[in-house]
Amino acid sequence: MPLSTRLCALSVALFGSASALAADIQFTSKLNEKTDALVVFQDSEQSNAFKFLDRDTRKQLNKAMEADKFSGDYGKVVEVLAPVDSKHQRILVVGLGERDELDSAKMAKLGGNLHAKLEQKEAATVSVAFKGVNGQLSNHELAAQYAHGANLRDHTFELYKKEPNTHSMTYNLSVDDQGQTQAEYTTLSHIEQGVFLARDLTSEVPTEMTPVDFANAAKQLEQYGVEVKILEPEQLKSLGMNALEGVGRGSKEGSRLVVAHYKGNNDTPIALVGKGITFDSGGYSIKTGKSIARMKSDMAGAAAVLGTVKAMALAKADVNVVAVMGMAANMVSENSIAPGDVLRTAEGLSVEILNTDAEGRLVLSDAMWYARTYYKPEVMVDLATLTGSKIRAVGNRYAAVFSDDEHLISEFTVAGKAVNEPLWRLPLGYKDMLKSDIADIANVGSGGPGATTAASFLQHFAGETRWLHIDIAGNALASSGKGEVSAGGTGFGVRLLSEWLLSN
Repeated sequence: MPLSTRLCALSVALFGSASALAADIQFTSKLNEKTDALVVFQDSEQSNAFKFLDRDTRKQLNKAMEADKFSGDYGKVVEVLAPVDSKHQRILVVGLGERDELDSAKMAKLGGNLHAKLEQKEAATVSVAFKGVNGQLSNHELAAQYAHGANLRDHTFELYKKEPNTHSMTYNLSVDDQGQTQAEYTTLSHIEQGVFLARDLTSEVPTEMTPVDFANAAKQLEQYGVEVKILEPEQLKSLGMNALEGVGRGSKEGSRLVVAHYKGNNDTPIALVGKGITFDSGGYSIKTGKSIARMKSDMAGAAAVLGTVKAMALAKADVNVVAVMGMAANMVSENSIAPGDVLRTAEGLSVEILNTDAEGRLVLSDAMWYARTYYKPEVMVDLATLTGSKIRAVGNRYAAVFSDDEHLISEFTVAGKAVNEPLWRLPLGYKDMLKSDIADIANVGSGGPGATTAASFLQHFAGETRWLHIDIAGNALASSGKGEVSAGGTGFGVRLLSEWLLSN
């Protein structure tokens, strides 16, 4: 299992190679017969996928499957220890379910879950009999997704543990076409690097991940051909970006605007805007309860859009994408903005601050203005851990998506399903709830659903640009591993955005 070994997680995340950050994946035409574990597959039609094994081993597996009433259901596993006349210490028969339902999402999830199971058994070498496995996708696509899921699950953040898990695993996957599978997986491995960056940035403790630390992390992407620009508080004020500057006013370092631009072609750019609150105390509307300890993850939107730019740059993708990230620590001090204050945004709209804990929409408002003004994007997508209301509406198994653009809603919904980062559409509206007596708008609604009023606040800053808002509150941190997601920062959004960019 990978381990970051520096005081701050950035070094490994930014400079580490794929092999340093993940399991060792090998695609071959011939199965390695001398590994700790062998994985074979069986679908619900009970087509025998392990005819290549000797007669006695097949007999033993069939007996175990019969005793366990195994019928090839998706994700079900029958394990045989120390099989007779086998060089493997264990053989796992894994159910694929219905072949015509086997897609990229299911295979990545399966790869992640099996990786966790094999790691628990301390298997160091694993052979996976993937030849002949097909479904909605071809063999090489499914094999690449299996490896993708395993690698994603393998990555963890254990920097602060005295005795971290240093176990590593090597996979040998026998596939129908070695070259095609490797080519397919190479793109996925670049996306993994973006996910790992986003996870590490999100998992890092808040005193080690300030807006300045985040900006320094972004600058490391210059080695991949990414143009990085950083605006400091005085520059923000000179541009009239008082909402972003104001949120960070209570912290020692103040706010930053971080821009990372990967120009893979000369098309009109796509703008990805990320909320980057490196710690959210709530300000004077201070948070109470245990949830405040999770507020290091309030910059997960910024981490995800930066990770996406890294993924596209590593893949040398044919896209023009710019990430614009509003970074601040929302702290309490004599310099902090106070409830009742009025801030004027770069858009020109004044905002009455009724609640200093509704700060994410403030940093996004100026970041969205900057993206529109300086890059004139074809599409603008913002990603933010924005509201507790979103969690109450759809929980943490979905992210909430808002837009008046039906095509964007459709494209992102499809992309989300493909990568196990599903979206649930919620409505825009209730703008009348944002009325203020002394400013153009208030930063919180006087009623209505909170996730919707927050999204509708942001809509004021979308202009005429095609725009989509994704609320990832509840999706940024995982308390335990599941599927291809390990515990800690999830990197939610990197795979979603990458899938959408590469597919559309």
